[in-house]
Amino acid sequence: MYSLICRNAKVSLIPNQVQAQPEKRMSSFRLKLPTDELERSIKVKEKLESSLMMKKLLLGLVLFGTAMFISNGVITPAMSVLSAVSGLKVGIPKASQDVVVMISIALLVVLYSLQRYATSKIGFIVGPCLLIWFCCLGGIGICNLSRYGSGAFKAFNPLYIFYYFGRNPFQAWLSLAGCLLCATGSEAIFSNLCHFPVRFVQFMFVLLVLPCLVLAYLGQAAFLIANEKTPEHIFFASIPGNAFWPVFLLANLAALIASRTMTIAIFQCLKQSISLGCFPRLKIVHTSRKFMAKIYIPVVNWFLLASCLGFILLFRSTSDVGNAYGNSIALDMLLCLTPV
Repeated sequence: MYSLICRNAKVSLIPNQVQAQPEKRMSSFRLKLPTDELERSIKVKEKLESSLMMKKLLLGLVLFGTAMFISNGVITPAMSVLSAVSGLKVGIPKASQDVVVMISIALLVVLYSLQRYATSKIGFIVGPCLLIWFCCLGGIGICNLSRYGSGAFKAFNPLYIFYYFGRNPFQAWLSLAGCLLCATGSEAIFSNLCHFPVRFVQFMFVLLVLPCLVLAYLGQAAFLIANEKTPEHIFFASIPGNAFWPVFLLANLAALIASRTMTIAIFQCLKQSISLGCFPRLKIVHTSRKFMAKIYIPVVNWFLLASCLGFILLFRSTSDVGNAYGNSIALDMLLCLTPV
């Protein structure tokens, strides 16, 4: 986004940045009617070009947003893998938190050790696994809705959120912050658009991802309504008994895939930062002869692994990691939306 702004306005403070395109104000008026939107965009452009403080502020926001995105790339694997492995405590109640932590660490070590090969060799299994995972989420949601009733559909009524805020103002704001976790990973889509066409991403999100996620959350809501004693791991507790272990294994595989995707997005983000001169030059390995976007940065890969392991050993529980995750996601999305 910053590179696009610099190509259309003279706001760059980076020496090797691509020069802005020639002024097109007159041609814009000839090609388009002088609408309010066009006038407003020209005023914003002139304001940015004439103010050094605005240029520094824009660059600072971009760099800080990139830093938050990288921190999100550290927290996402830790949160995803730790949450998936925590389901073991539902299947085996005697399993301790130390066992969960050690298994999570082992999975992350294997994941980052195979990251170089995962970008080209075994990437073909990602699509089928995610398809099965989302269908599984939708199926579990439908099963819970049929078993515990369809009262969860009342959540589509916006009046209930006002009632909830009226009864529990402070707790409601905390819950609202947690709702951001439902949209985690969406910011990584923009870094992965080089792998898939935009229409394909939109098509799969509308027809597959969104319906399955909505059904999954509705099913969990129906489960919570029917069970007054809220379990610690709601998703795994709501899985039908015979399907628990297959879903548990699939959840861990999906968590590893999500962590891998986030790591690839970090590679792409840092590659762009290096091209802009905002990050030190690092060794970049191209793992595919056909697709230029498939890259691997060894130093960053091992740094992310060490950070994830330290993060898990520091917090050790999904609740503590979730609080840090929510704060990181909120800042990340806010800073990503600011340049837009």
